[in-house]
Amino acid sequence: MPPADTGASTVVVGASAPSSPVTTTAAPASTHERLEPGRPGYRRMSFALFAAGVAAFALLYSTQALLPAVSASFDATAGQASWTVSAATGALALFVLPLSALSERFGRRQMMTASLAIAVLVGLLVPLAPSMGALIALRAVQGAALAGLPASAMAYLAEEVRPKALIAAIGLFVAGNSIGGMSGRILTGWVAQAWGWRAALAAVGLLALACAVAFHFLIPKAKNFHPGSLNPKALAKTVATHLGNPLLVRLYAIGALFMTVFGAVYTVIGYRLVEEPFSLPQGVIGSIFLVYLVGTVSSAAAGRLVARLGRRGALYLAVSTTAAGLLLSLADQLAAVLLGLVLITAGFFAGHAVASSSVSRTATEGRAQASALYQSAYYLGSSAGGTLGAVAFHTGGWAATVALGLLAVLGVVSITLYGTRVARAERRALVPATR
Repeated sequence: MPPADTGASTVVVGASAPSSPVTTTAAPASTHERLEPGRPGYRRMSFALFAAGVAAFALLYSTQALLPAVSASFDATAGQASWTVSAATGALALFVLPLSALSERFGRRQMMTASLAIAVLVGLLVPLAPSMGALIALRAVQGAALAGLPASAMAYLAEEVRPKALIAAIGLFVAGNSIGGMSGRILTGWVAQAWGWRAALAAVGLLALACAVAFHFLIPKAKNFHPGSLNPKALAKTVATHLGNPLLVRLYAIGALFMTVFGAVYTVIGYRLVEEPFSLPQGVIGSIFLVYLVGTVSSAAAGRLVARLGRRGALYLAVSTTAAGLLLSLADQLAAVLLGLVLITAGFFAGHAVASSSVSRTATEGRAQASALYQSAYYLGSSAGGTLGAVAFHTGGWAATVALGLLAVLGVVSITLYGTRVARAERRALVPATR
């Protein structure tokens, strides 16, 4: 069960509590005050993790806005070029769980610092890739390095921030993701138009370097971290416990499906806009990613949405907004496509912020592993969405990519409706016991 001072149920899409409680040995009680708005260290922590989020998303998706240019440079198809994105997100998904286990032993702050440092170093080497194969390999290494950041960041926040401020704090980290994704794509678009895609990737590497330095000097030391064991059996038991929790499994599936939509749309949109009837230049296509500002707002506002609509209500609003954006993007008018991207982005980031924060609050033990499993599912969804979206576009055009996105949205709706029915059934079952 969550701590008593959470101030809200941990329900998102499932029952009012996990079907079976997690029975693990409790960590030593904290003797330090947790961070919250107005307390010393909260602002430094917020800026530090915001900078980390900017660096992570700028690096992770650095080639996404450049895919048409990369395709032309290496004479590759959209599907082949999409692997420069999918290799990074796929490697992150595979490595996030083992690296989160290391963070349990060596510390969240140390893992985040090392992860950023290695990813930035690789990012400075990526522009020198001599072939498509080398570029994909370097991007896979970069994604594996970044795997140490997201789950460790979520666990750090869950341990160092007061529960009532957790959604807002995670929302700021996710907002940093959106700013990183936006600024990286805009930067690469205009730099590529002037000096080529290699110079654009170098510029992203320098941006990430500045963010990593800021993170290192701003992030407060962890005061509530208690080192865990690297025992593989203990890790397997913790993972099995999380995967046996129906609520967490539903949250993992929701994260993966949301990211499938997002990965498909933003991997393919550059190819669509460079073709007729739009025929936009690379710099303008990069500027399209200004719509990420909408994601910054919607993710930061996730806490207020939950307070007003409830967690399932916030998810229903997120999926409805995403679906409306997908349908609107089918039009051949640029204004309609842009509005569609705005709605898709707003829905995605709101849904992600609600689901990811709910994972951190639901798992009272093994939080790093719980968050790692969410991140693994999330980035597997990104990898699958990017590749499948590119294949769909090559096969049936933008309409096929939209159909893929709507199928994923339908999956989120189905899971949420199922969770609502389970919650109602459990509430009815509790009625006799309360009489």
